[in-house]
Amino acid sequence: MIAPAPVVRGRRRLRPILAVVVVMLLGGAGVAWWLTQPPAVTAFVHVYGTIDVRQSQLAFNNNDRIARILVQEGDGVKRGQLLAELDTTRLQANADKAAADVEAARYTLTRLRNGSRPEEIVQARAALAAARATEANDRLTYTRYAKLARANAESQLNRDTAEQALKVATANRESAGQALALALEGPRWEDIKVAEAQLQAAEAALAFARRQLADAQLDAPADGVIEDRILEPGDMASPDRPVLTLDLTNPIYARVYLPERELGQVRPGMRAYLETDAFPGERFPAWIGFISSTAEFTPKTVETTEVRAELVYRMHVYACNPDGRLRLGAPVTVVIPRKGNTPGDNAPAARGAQPCG
Repeated sequence: MIAPAPVVRGRRRLRPILAVVVVMLLGGAGVAWWLTQPPAVTAFVHVYGTIDVRQSQLAFNNNDRIARILVQEGDGVKRGQLLAELDTTRLQANADKAAADVEAARYTLTRLRNGSRPEEIVQARAALAAARATEANDRLTYTRYAKLARANAESQLNRDTAEQALKVATANRESAGQALALALEGPRWEDIKVAEAQLQAAEAALAFARRQLADAQLDAPADGVIEDRILEPGDMASPDRPVLTLDLTNPIYARVYLPERELGQVRPGMRAYLETDAFPGERFPAWIGFISSTAEFTPKTVETTEVRAELVYRMHVYACNPDGRLRLGAPVTVVIPRKGNTPGDNAPAARGAQPCG
């Protein structure tokens, strides 16, 4: 009756072992099932980066002394606002001279196109009549002297003098006749073409002088903030010497990096949001303007060590920034909704050119 006791103890020892084996088998099956499942799709795509610094180095397109600078560092400016001016004394004088040359060339061309005035034609006719009368009188004198010379009643010298006077009178009559013909015909077409070319050259010189005068003013090419005032009044300006540095603040764009696995879900023109630590809990509306066509490795400065080896695509996400709250160089998180987020039909938005009021 006492012998079966060891068998009962052996069965009791096997039960924990069987339980562990069953748990391991179930756990392995669960892990295998989890590995075969596709990764969960989140409602948003999160990418990280910084607001890129966009600056414009503003320089005069001319060489002269700076007369005045109208802005200081930190001033906000609008597109087309006057920022600085050069001394325009020489430029204004050159423009005035060019304008006078245009007027002279225009009057010359008008005179040629109008031809001879009626008074000039009358004058030419009168000159021809006078030349004919002189020729007739000299012809009579020559005839008289010639008859007397043949009768030895007049010297040969007086006869020859009268003959030469007749020849001069004849030439003058022919010259007056040609002058009248030219007055009636008007100027040659070649002279008119020359005058037209001279007028065009004068107008081109005037346009260039006015362009130089306009280049004496330095205007803001876009909305922004003056970052640096490099030159001062009295300095010599030139096209290769910037006067001011302008930060372009509206719109701004964030340089972020899109993982390769998200490339099929994100397109230019899709809406997005910017989040920054400076304004916790606030999202700034944005849009995707550019996605690089070339893959690169994740920059270590903006990503975690777990994904540094991933291939990513550089992306620009634009946002309007009229009040300047988004600062250049600030780190941001870009949130891209997946649901109902299709690229807009506005082509400029896809290129980062969406207007900002």
